[in-house]
Amino acid sequence: MNNDIFTEGAIEVFGAREHNLKNIDVSIPRKKLTVITGLSGSGKSSLAFDTIYAEGQRRYIETMSAYARQFLGNMNRPDVDKINGLSPVISIEQKTTNKNPRSTVGTTTEIYDFFRLLFARAGEAISYNTGEKMVKYSDDQIINLILEHFNGKKAYVLAPVVKGRKGHYRELFEQILRKGFLYARIDDKVTELKRGFKVDRYKNHFIEIVIDKLVVETTDRKRIRESVATAMKHGNGIIMLLDVDNNHARYFSRQLMCP
Repeated sequence: MNNDIFTEGAIEVFGAREHNLKNIDVSIPRKKLTVITGLSGSGKSSLAFDTIYAEGQRRYIETMSAYARQFLGNMNRPDVDKINGLSPVISIEQKTTNKNPRSTVGTTTEIYDFFRLLFARAGEAISYNTGEKMVKYSDDQIINLILEHFNGKKAYVLAPVVKGRKGHYRELFEQILRKGFLYARIDDKVTELKRGFKVDRYKNHFIEIVIDKLVVETTDRKRIRESVATAMKHGNGIIMLLDVDNNHARYFSRQLMCP
C-alpha cells in the first residue's frame, strides 16, 4: 500500500509492528462493521487495541492542555509508521474477572440510563399477548370512559382481589365484611357474604369486591368518582365495570394493561 495516498472513508494503517505484527499495512472501511479474526497470537489485539486504539487515545490526549495531561501520564506512540483517517476512539474489552455491575455495552458506555429514560418517556409498551398498545388511565379518564360506555346502564363497580388462584379465602371474606362490604362477585356470580363464608379450596377462583351498584348517569359524577377511588384502593390500582344486563365486563387500571 502506498502510504502517501490517503483513501477517503477508510482508516489506513501503515507499517504496524507492535508486538508480533510484522510491518503490516491495512485499510479498514469507516461506518462499517469490521471483524478482525485469526488464530491465537496472530496479532488481532495488537492491531485493534495496541495500535489503532492506542494511537487514537494518544492523539486525543494531545489535544488537552498541559495542565490536564500531567494527571493522565505519558502515552507512548505505538510502533507504526502512520495511521490516516483516525477519529476519536472507544474501546470495549471483554473481561469476566471484574465483577462490575457495568457489564454490558450499555452500562459500560453509560448510555443505559439514557435509553431507560427514553423508553420510559417516549416509548410505547406493547402487550406480548395481544400485540396491541398497552394503556393506563387517570381517574378522570376512567370516569369519562364509564360515562361514555355505560351511560344509562345498570353496572357494578368491582375491585378485583383474586384472579385464578386456589384457596378457601375464608379470612379474605372476613376482611371484606369488616371493611363494610356485603357482596362479592365470586366466579362470575354476585354473592352475599356471611360470617364463616368460604369457597372450594381446590379450585381456581376469581373474586371481586362489589363496591357499588348503580345506574350510570352524568349527574352522578361525584358518586362515580368516589366509587372509582374506593375500588382503586381495594383493587390495587385496578377496577372492573360490569354491565348487569349483558354481563359484559371492562377493566380500567392506573398501571399499564391490555386495552
